[in-house]
Amino acid sequence: MRVLGMISGTSHDGIDVAVVDFEPAGSVLEGRVGHTASTPYPAELRARLAAALPPAPTTLAEVCELDTLIGQSFAAAAEAAIAAGGPVDLIVSHGQTVYHWVRDAHALGTLQIGQPAWIAERTGVPVLSDVRIRDITAGGHGAPLVSVLDGLLLGSHEGGAGALNLGGIANLTVVRGGASGAPSLYAYDIGPANALIDAVVADRGLDPRGFDSGGRLAASGRVHAGLLDVLLAEPYYRLAAPKSTGKELFHLGYVAAALTRAGLRLPDPAPGGAAGAGPEGEAIEEADLVATLTELTVRTVAHDVRAAGVGTLVVSGGGCRNPVVMAGLRAALPGVTVAPSDDYGAPADDKEAIAFALIGWLTAHGLPGTVPGGTGATGARVLGTLTPGAGALVLPAPLPEPPRSLVLTR
Repeated sequence: MRVLGMISGTSHDGIDVAVVDFEPAGSVLEGRVGHTASTPYPAELRARLAAALPPAPTTLAEVCELDTLIGQSFAAAAEAAIAAGGPVDLIVSHGQTVYHWVRDAHALGTLQIGQPAWIAERTGVPVLSDVRIRDITAGGHGAPLVSVLDGLLLGSHEGGAGALNLGGIANLTVVRGGASGAPSLYAYDIGPANALIDAVVADRGLDPRGFDSGGRLAASGRVHAGLLDVLLAEPYYRLAAPKSTGKELFHLGYVAAALTRAGLRLPDPAPGGAAGAGPEGEAIEEADLVATLTELTVRTVAHDVRAAGVGTLVVSGGGCRNPVVMAGLRAALPGVTVAPSDDYGAPADDKEAIAFALIGWLTAHGLPGTVPGGTGATGARVLGTLTPGAGALVLPAPLPEPPRSLVLTR
């Protein structure tokens, strides 16, 4: 079964796609990764989306328009992927998360937009969407859903392994093989990976791509110890797993508040920018702020990996292309093998899209797409809502048992 997985993550910079051809072989699921691509959002759409995200106020009219425009962008990306990679049997669209409602460490709701009917209409292929909410209704966090992929991919790893995704938010899956051969795992969101760095870089116009490309800014700056202490005092880090977070907490205003508490300010704030702490306070250079936010990611991730006690850390997401982050993790984790997920058949830039393709295959066969330990739910659930394509909606025969492991190849 050929499945096209699609996602735009918390960096809201564009749409990642991956076509995976799945074939069960006994207890092993084999997945051949075919076409992969990343399509940036049009600049105007990305700006409108960023302006509508919490904590900014917005209107239902703007949400409706963004739902349509993002759905049309996903439809175009799906059409291009099919043209390049061949026909598919199912499309899985994660859409774009615009709000993740967490109160008192419990997820109460989540909203992804990008109307799937636009994708089904343009491609004629059935679309699975809205994949997070069913887990939340079962008491889970609806995140990190990639943990189902991590468990199948790394469950046989001797001594256990950690799977780290460095997107806007850093999430960690800890997988340990069981005596019965069935792996056990837990997963949760650690905190910001790129979210705060990207917010400052975009607000201050420090890189035209909107992120610290190649870690250039972090490498040129110095970590401000006082500001880092303020950032590390965030109560979220001390919450027990399972837990989830997003840009509802870690956004540009969060950086501004931290600067104020540290008695700092950025020199000559950009007009209308929120990152300056006001006219008073010691000035901090922009590169030093980026270096400090980068070190925050390294410190919080390394702390949790050490606590997990794993010997191998498999890293994916845009943050694994930042040499300052990766060097910091390797220095902070002596004795831990830190490797990109590419080494396990899942290209680091495409892993989440592959994970949603896997969730689509599981749903199509009547199998749960979650592991309770990965999200905190009371039980595993079959995920998503199906939008029919051009013809009758025909699903494969249900499978009685899920696969025990996954092997990915190109």
